[in-house]
Amino acid sequence: MTVLHKRSFFIWLILAVLWMGFVFYKSSQTYADQDLRPSFAAFITEETLQKYIPHIEFDYDGQHVTWKQPYDFVEYFIRKGAHVAEFALLCFLIVKTLYATSLSAPSTIAISGVVAFLYACSDEWHQSFVPGRTGHFQDVLVDSIGIALVMLGFWLARKRRRKPH
Repeated sequence: MTVLHKRSFFIWLILAVLWMGFVFYKSSQTYADQDLRPSFAAFITEETLQKYIPHIEFDYDGQHVTWKQPYDFVEYFIRKGAHVAEFALLCFLIVKTLYATSLSAPSTIAISGVVAFLYACSDEWHQSFVPGRTGHFQDVLVDSIGIALVMLGFWLARKRRRKPH
């Protein structure tokens, strides 16, 4: 490994570990500490919000998500979007870390996805010990959307670079 690759490896590794620490910290907070609904209520009335959200409802992990409770509805999608984004970023950081090694690109992408997925599993397990929080495999599947998108992005970028112009 060249000096440049070593430096790149350690920079990306530090960023990945710091991000994992941030995810762990946020997962250690109780639901009450992360509740977004009071902020929504201070910003927009329930009636106004109901006008702008789609009138749909569904069940997720034993809970009913409905437009009739607009603050809960919006918070649900923000939280799930955060799951996707935080694990997409983690996978990205791991890919960049491993690209600085002698691993092949396909191995780097695959290993990064597996590591990010295992961290998602451990994160949900960790949440099961936090008061007011739960650990659900369904949330790991949501995390996996972000992981898969990053893996696909790197795979497509690699394929495009290899294509003759």
